[in-house]
Amino acid sequence: MQKPLPATLGERWSDKVAEFGGSWTFIILFSIMMSIWIGLNSWALFFQPFDPYPYIFLNLVLSCIAALQAPIIMMSQNRQEAKDRIRAEQDYQINLRAEHEIQQLRHCLKELTITQQDHFNKLNEAINKSKAL
Repeated sequence: MQKPLPATLGERWSDKVAEFGGSWTFIILFSIMMSIWIGLNSWALFFQPFDPYPYIFLNLVLSCIAALQAPIIMMSQNRQEAKDRIRAEQDYQINLRAEHEIQQLRHCLKELTITQQDHFNKLNEAINKSKAL
């Protein structure tokens, strides 16, 4: 049976990023950050915006986040898939052992049934002989 390998620092980090990136906390914080960015730039549009409408710099930042986040999440998914494969292999081994145990129990039950039938037949013969006498 395979045991999972200990996670490297990068694997643990990718798991945490994927966990955070798929949470409501991330969605809420990201929405707040976007609203602040757009709000400040829209308000500052009248003065001197650091990222004027159509927010090209914001688009660049979002593209960079997506470009970095996607492979990190994929690494985490690959790691989870490897864990699932190991778990499936362990489940398979357990099922094989359980099937073997069930076969042994069936064999023992069959032997007990045969033995019981032999005893029953001998008992019937003894009863029939005693009735004949």
